[in-house]
Amino acid sequence: MSNNPTLNRRVFLRAGTSAALAFPMINMGAYQVFAASEKKYSGRAVDLVARTRVFDMLSILAPLGSMMTAAFGDRPKQKDAYAIPKEHIQTLLSSGVDVFHPAVGVGADEAATFVGRMNALVGDYPEYLRRIDSVADFADLKKGKRVGFIIGIQNADHFREPDDVNLYYNLGQRVSQLTYNSRNLIGTGSTDRSDGGLSDFGVSIVERMNEVGMAVDVSHCGDQTTLDAFEISKKPVLITHSNVRKLAGGHIRCKSDEAIKAMANAGSVMGITGVRQFVSAKEPTTLENVIDHIDYIAKLVGVEHVGIGSDMDMDGYDDIPEPAYSALKGGYKSSYAFRDKLDTDGFDHPKRIFDLTEGLIKRGYSDVDISLILGRNFERVLGDIWKA
Repeated sequence: MSNNPTLNRRVFLRAGTSAALAFPMINMGAYQVFAASEKKYSGRAVDLVARTRVFDMLSILAPLGSMMTAAFGDRPKQKDAYAIPKEHIQTLLSSGVDVFHPAVGVGADEAATFVGRMNALVGDYPEYLRRIDSVADFADLKKGKRVGFIIGIQNADHFREPDDVNLYYNLGQRVSQLTYNSRNLIGTGSTDRSDGGLSDFGVSIVERMNEVGMAVDVSHCGDQTTLDAFEISKKPVLITHSNVRKLAGGHIRCKSDEAIKAMANAGSVMGITGVRQFVSAKEPTTLENVIDHIDYIAKLVGVEHVGIGSDMDMDGYDDIPEPAYSALKGGYKSSYAFRDKLDTDGFDHPKRIFDLTEGLIKRGYSDVDISLILGRNFERVLGDIWKA
């Protein structure tokens, strides 16, 4: 894409001729990004999103309401939980996000089905969706017209032996968390009572992931398992979606300063989430608190090590209907410390990337640094990892 900001904005605006992505010029350089919303954004913010390949390293493609209803509703598992309604495609295209990582936590018996369904999405919408297998695939994306997604799983229970890593890589998987919240054969999750770190088997899995070029993700891992992964891996280990523990009242799902420094020493990136209790232990919890986490990491280890992993769909969790909403919360231990709301105010809607960009501008970040945060950091590190 051209480096000319005016041209970039015009291209982006021209791409938005549909009802969901309309950018008519408003007075004094402000733009109405969504026709259904009166919210206006600065020309600088629109330009930055337009000319940056934006990554959300944990964001679900299908609406969570339909997914959770299919899983936890009155008639569970009667629907295709991962199907994307045609009307939702335009919401994805107009979000400003170019690359999604729609990983979910599934067990070993469901992993192949999940990966197969993710692959089938391209068949559902070949014009609008692109599976990302390598950095070369990013060139096929078109802002506002075609988005990409990286197949990942928020667990590694399906790796029963190292050769399974090769199998799933060949099926399209490019990222895998080592554990979810509980212990498995590889290591320990963040909500377990104790953390013994990576097992010998876990070491063999990390080594094989390095060998084939699959990214290791420790977002839900316990502290020692997280540190062990950084020590053992010969390639950068991702934290796709977690926050700073010191800023979230010591929440166990967030990362310690020690882990954040290990992440930076490995040349990696940590994506910041909008899940309310991971953002702040106090109210109100707003977009400003999300940006506090970005500030903290940028000051502690450098802006080149922070990105976005929102950990939600386009609309967030709080719109999920009952009984699925309560059932979702009920699936976690009390240490998750859920409050009345799951979403962070101001970061729970389809245009949140634009709001985040405005917030970063107000904090004094340069255009170069904002582009790093929005996507260039994750694009860089994935390029390092995916070299088999």
